[in-house]
Amino acid sequence: MKFSLSFILLCLSLSVERVYGWGMKGHEAVGYAASDFLAPEASSFVETSLSGPQYHSSLGFAAPWADEVRRQKGYAWSAPLHFVDAEDQPPTECSVNQKRDCAGNGCILTAIANYTSRVVDTSLSDSDRQEALKFIGFIGDIGQPLHVEGIERGGNGIHVQCAGKKNNLHSVHDGIINKLLDDNYDGSVIQWVNSLTERIQTGEYQTSASNWIVCEPGSNFHWESVNAQTVLEPSLDDTMNCPLVWAKESNAYDCSFVWTYDSYEDLCSDDNDYYSGAVPIIEMQIAKQGYRLAAWLNVLFDGKTNLP
Repeated sequence: MKFSLSFILLCLSLSVERVYGWGMKGHEAVGYAASDFLAPEASSFVETSLSGPQYHSSLGFAAPWADEVRRQKGYAWSAPLHFVDAEDQPPTECSVNQKRDCAGNGCILTAIANYTSRVVDTSLSDSDRQEALKFIGFIGDIGQPLHVEGIERGGNGIHVQCAGKKNNLHSVHDGIINKLLDDNYDGSVIQWVNSLTERIQTGEYQTSASNWIVCEPGSNFHWESVNAQTVLEPSLDDTMNCPLVWAKESNAYDCSFVWTYDSYEDLCSDDNDYYSGAVPIIEMQIAKQGYRLAAWLNVLFDGKTNLP
């Protein structure tokens, strides 16, 4: 079943040095893509909340905010919320377990739940709700496979080459996006997003897009009766939880592709299999998370996904 308002109420009861998840351009792309699929009430809230010269009423302009402020003293506490440290062993074994991997100060899963609760809380100030909206952009981060991996701090400690320069595995995925944009889209995020949106609406993603907002329930749990104590039980993994489902999906790429790199090769070279293999994965993950972010906000403000 697609996630519903009752499911998002489940998430509310969960509330409780790495590099950018996708790089600034990747984050912007998720935000712009989401904007293309917002329903009327969600769109109205976004436009009002993000009005002004800083964000121009656009999720695209606001999307990199969480990464920008994490380095500020006042937001240092938010750094652990950008990822979940999956304690697995790619490329041979990949898995995400919320109880195992999301302890202590929380992680991206609990952050999405917390800020989902706050963005619809009308007792909060407009600025607090705007902050919550910007943090819900973590839905974009969860699509980056290395944001759901604990080994070497999500690949930040793995040294590789990209475009003739020494880099780390995590940052390589930012470099691949930059190269993709320069080579195929005149360096324009907007052109890229227009292409991704077209693929969702009428192109290669059209037949699969509806499945992107489906989360399979693992039990016959009645969502209406959910409470914080129940959610925090070890059986959480057996219940339907869209962000967790999406995290597991992204994490699976750590085994099937991300960890197939050769540290002696330039991973951003045109003739390298790693680059040619990474591009379709990155493009689909950006498209997915933009579509999912729109669906999430649509459910919150319009009561349903309003998507096919």
